[in-house]
Amino acid sequence: MTPTDPMTPTASPAASPTARPFGRALCAMVTPFTPDGVLDLDGAQRLADHLVARGCDGLVLSGTTGESPTTTDAEKASLITAVRQAVGTRASVVAGVGTSDTLHTAALAREAGKAGADGLLVVAPYYSRPPQDAVEAHFREIADATELPLVLYDIPARTGVRIEPDTLLRLAEHPRIVAVKDCSYDFLAAQKVMSRTDLAYYAGCDEHVLALYAVGGAGFVSTVANVAPGHLRAVLDAFDAGDTARAVRLQHRATPLIEAMMAGGLPGTVTAKALLTALGLPSGPVRPPLRPADRETTDGLRAAYDHLTGPDRADLPG
Repeated sequence: MTPTDPMTPTASPAASPTARPFGRALCAMVTPFTPDGVLDLDGAQRLADHLVARGCDGLVLSGTTGESPTTTDAEKASLITAVRQAVGTRASVVAGVGTSDTLHTAALAREAGKAGADGLLVVAPYYSRPPQDAVEAHFREIADATELPLVLYDIPARTGVRIEPDTLLRLAEHPRIVAVKDCSYDFLAAQKVMSRTDLAYYAGCDEHVLALYAVGGAGFVSTVANVAPGHLRAVLDAFDAGDTARAVRLQHRATPLIEAMMAGGLPGTVTAKALLTALGLPSGPVRPPLRPADRETTDGLRAAYDHLTGPDRADLPG
């Protein structure tokens, strides 16, 4: 890559360890499996190395994109250890440990620490739809069960329960609750919490990467970064360099791929794995109840990817 290539990672003068505890550009990494559905640790290490080499300064394992509902506790721990070995100190490793069971989540949190994680992604407890005082108590119990910092994952479309802004304001007082992965689609709430706390806000929706960053966000935790890590990081780099017009162009250019992967009716796990496979990168099948993308969908994903990475980038000067 040349220095003027928009895919080239550049240093960010605005980044700081306190404002961005796990870096800026985090990939919600898929969990590779072998063709027969067994955890592929070698593939996970190769994919992790590939993502870090192309601009990711953090990897989130066993999240939604990582198919956490269908991997075992032992598989989750093995994945952390393998990825830690692959990336060393080049990137942070954040382990998804959230479940609908507080005691189980606390146990996973402790095991993630032993396996080498730098931090924990903890989703709001799903299905049982607890009231806010119970949601708050759940997160506090997890934070008290570990020495690792927590990223709270607010994704009510999947969990059926919000982490309400007032709950986040109270939870921000806990020394180990340091960040939020925001999939709430509530910009006002995000800005309210950011303006009144030191919580690092990461965009969990790829279409919000630039928008949330521009109002004080820490960066992103992205599914699309599985296939376009350098491009999404370039959005942040351009903004930090003061070239907001270029940042906008880069975000807009990614829109067709973001739409194809995240708004086409299939989970991002399915579309990310389909495209990774098409690109010859470690991925493998999804586990049931998910089903693989069909050929037409995969062709559409590849076309969107080719548009993003194609040679006609005169509108994106270095």
